[in-house]
Amino acid sequence: MLIERHFAAPTMVAACIALAGVTPHAAWAASTTTTFNVTATVVATCTVSATNVAFGNYGSTQLDSTGAVSIACTNLAPYTIELDAGAGSGATVAARKMTGPSSQTLGYSLYQDASRTLLWGTTAGSNSVAGTGNGATQSLTVYGRVPATQYPTAGSYTDTVTVTVTY
Repeated sequence: MLIERHFAAPTMVAACIALAGVTPHAAWAASTTTTFNVTATVVATCTVSATNVAFGNYGSTQLDSTGAVSIACTNLAPYTIELDAGAGSGATVAARKMTGPSSQTLGYSLYQDASRTLLWGTTAGSNSVAGTGNGATQSLTVYGRVPATQYPTAGSYTDTVTVTVTY
């Protein structure tokens, strides 16, 4: 009995592998992987701005006007907004004072509500305004009133009120 063996030439094997699109080194390729974490810590933050309360011309009758406090806080960050008594000499939150010619004063008040019954001041839980940030700008109206029957010297009267946000 005769057994025939046929062996392909090495160049023939290489040609077949090349035609098949396989490189001889593919069987030896290796890879490895790793991972890494991406982290950040969001801290509570708030920004605040305000518009003026401009009463216009006063002639001894009651004047009402409004302004606004705009606040943008981190989502879900609790905050309180306080308005101080202003810079007028002897002013209080209940009786703020604009100063004019010869150090004369013109009394006014700032309120949280349109009916002008809730003073806006500096006492947390009493006359400050509390809220919660939502990640967007929130605008709160400041309601002002100059009461009737004041007779100071004619001229321009001004005051500066400081807004403090605690968060």
